[in-house]
Amino acid sequence: MHRLKDAQKKVIGFKQSFKAVERGRAVVVYVAKDGAEKIRLPLFEISATQGVPVVEVATMLELGKACAIQVGASAAAILKDNL
Repeated sequence: MHRLKDAQKKVIGFKQSFKAVERGRAVVVYVAKDGAEKIRLPLFEISATQGVPVVEVATMLELGKACAIQVGASAAAILKDNL
């Protein structure tokens, strides 16, 4: 998850992560294991269809800390540099 902390371009949250994958901008998606299924499943599905790897993180709080925010995050994505 060190890649997420160091990433210059990233988005945080379900909606932004979903859009990034949908638009072909995501390199990798991070999803919290304790996130709601209605968030997790669509991200897994679209990531699979777009060929984007998904990394599961133990908790939303851990993912939030990796994104350098003070609250939990259900999802995050690293974006391609050239977009």
